[in-house]
Amino acid sequence: MTNNNRTRYSILDLAPVSKGSTAAQTLQKSLDLARKAEALGYTRIWYAEHHNMISIASAATSVLVGFIAGGTQKIRVGSGGVMLPNHSPLIVAEQYGTLALLYPGRIDLGLGRAPGTDPETAAAIRSDRMASVYQFPDEVSRIQQYLSVENSQSRVRVPFAEGVDLPVYILGSSTDSAWVAAQKGLPYAFASHFATAQLMEALNIYRNEFRPSQYLQEPYVIAGVNVIAADNHERAEQLSTSLLRMFLNVLSGKPDYIQAPSQMTDELRELWQHPTVQQMLRYSFVGDKSEVSARIDEFIQLTGVDELMVVTNTFDHVDRLRSYELLAEIMQERMGLVNPVSQKAS
Repeated sequence: MTNNNRTRYSILDLAPVSKGSTAAQTLQKSLDLARKAEALGYTRIWYAEHHNMISIASAATSVLVGFIAGGTQKIRVGSGGVMLPNHSPLIVAEQYGTLALLYPGRIDLGLGRAPGTDPETAAAIRSDRMASVYQFPDEVSRIQQYLSVENSQSRVRVPFAEGVDLPVYILGSSTDSAWVAAQKGLPYAFASHFATAQLMEALNIYRNEFRPSQYLQEPYVIAGVNVIAADNHERAEQLSTSLLRMFLNVLSGKPDYIQAPSQMTDELRELWQHPTVQQMLRYSFVGDKSEVSARIDEFIQLTGVDELMVVTNTFDHVDRLRSYELLAEIMQERMGLVNPVSQKAS
C-alpha cells in the first residue's frame, strides 16, 4: 500500500455536456482539461463509457482516448472503462493495442462489466450481452492472451499488439469485481464516486485475496470521489447544485444537460440529505481548499487507497478547471512540495 502522503491523483472525465453547449464543444473542453491536468501533475485521465445520455459525451472511449493522447505529451490516458460485455474482446485488443503502439507507455485499459446505460439501450448495443456478463473473467483473460507474446502461436491473433505495453485495470462497483481483480493479480478501481455501499468490503476482499501476478506484485487500489472545490465555501456550495440536479435527474429517470448552478436553498439542502442521494454521493467533497483537503485526508485514511480518481462535474468549464487546480494543490502539499502547482501550471 502506498504511503498515504504519496497518494496519486487522477481524473475521470465523463465529458459532461452543459445546457446551451454542444458535444463538439464539450470534447474540445475535455482536451483543454487534459492539457491542464498534465501541467498540474495528474497521473492519468480516463474516459467512461456511457450510452444514451444527453449529458455525457464519452460513449466512444477508444476514439476519445486517441484524441486526447494525440493532444497531450505525457499524461496517461485510458478507459474508465470499456464495458466489456458491450464489445468483442478481439476488437478491444485491436483498438487499445493500436493506441498503445501510437502512444507508448501512456495508454490504460480499464475494463468493467456494467452496461453503462439503460436495459433497452444495452440490448441494442449487444443482444447477447448478459451471457458476456457471466463470462467477464474469461473475456478479460482473452484480451490478455491477445496482447501476450505467447499468442503468436494462436490461430486468432492481434499480431501488432503482442507484447505491447498496455496495463489492464479491473473496474467495479460491487464485491464481484474485487474477486476478479484479486484472482487475476490486476490493479483495481472502485466507482465510489456513485457506488458507495460496498467500497470497504470490496477493498478488503481485493487486498486479502490478492494473488501476485506477472502484471502486479502487490494490490493497487484506485477509488473514485466527487470533488467541487472553489475559492470559498459559498461558491463551492453553489456549484454543487449542478451536481445535485444531475443526480436527481438520473434518479427520476429524466436525464438532462448539466444545469447552471443556483443558490443553495433549504429545499436543496434537504435533498442532499435524502438517504438515496447520500448513499450515492457520500464521497462528494464540496468546499474551499481547506475543507476539501480535510475530507480528502479522511477518505485516504479510511481507505488507504493508492490513487484518487477525481470526478468534477460543473456547469462552467472555468469552474471545473479551478476545482482541479485546487485539488492538485491539496495533493501536492500533502507530498510536501513547497510551491506545488503555480509554477507548473504557468
